[in-house]
Amino acid sequence: MTAHLVLVHGSRLSSTQWAPQLPLLEGHVTVGLVDLPGHGARAGEEFTLARCVEVIDEAVSDTPASSKTVLVGHSLGGFAAMAYAAELGSRLDGLVLAGCSASPVGPGAAVYRAVAALTDRLGPERMTRVNDRVLRRFYAADLIDPVIAGGYYFAPTTSAWREVMTHCRPSMLAAVRCPILLLNGQYDQFRLGTREFLHACPGARVEIIPRASHISNLDQPRAFAEALLRFADSVDGA
Repeated sequence: MTAHLVLVHGSRLSSTQWAPQLPLLEGHVTVGLVDLPGHGARAGEEFTLARCVEVIDEAVSDTPASSKTVLVGHSLGGFAAMAYAAELGSRLDGLVLAGCSASPVGPGAAVYRAVAALTDRLGPERMTRVNDRVLRRFYAADLIDPVIAGGYYFAPTTSAWREVMTHCRPSMLAAVRCPILLLNGQYDQFRLGTREFLHACPGARVEIIPRASHISNLDQPRAFAEALLRFADSVDGA
């Protein structure tokens, strides 16, 4: 039996975020890609967590009959994956939450508000230039160009994080019965709430990707893919 990974991207990007992982996963698992509402192919849609659940469920429903479904969400996509698991977790065989081990309330909410405020203040054209400059400075062209090719989606940023701050809590995971992996970069500020997540789901596994920041799948593409494959193998074996 082969695991089927449903990959859900982070804020402002699209499903092309996973371009560095696809060749590393090929031949080991099958993959389904999701564009969240307001992003990528769904740029014209309004972002709500309710709509995210519907969109993710469409991808989950495409899992081959002989495969187990592992839902993987990064950052904003991780919170959307949490919302899905809280509502339809019985349809999952595994859940990976990457770069979202932070409770979006209290001090943790400051990070999300800062991102949204900066996006609104600079506007899409300046944010595009900033993103291009930063990404091309830190990543090689052959790695980052396919990611950038998917475009940036700034319009839903404020509403998306408002949804997250209003509805998403670690307690959402308390009733989730499938195995859970909390996967974070070593230098990711969004892993500061890991203890709260473990309190909500004490059976969850925690894995840290060395020398990686928030976008760990870009910082350490191979290590990120290998972590997914290890988890998928454990789910498949179970």
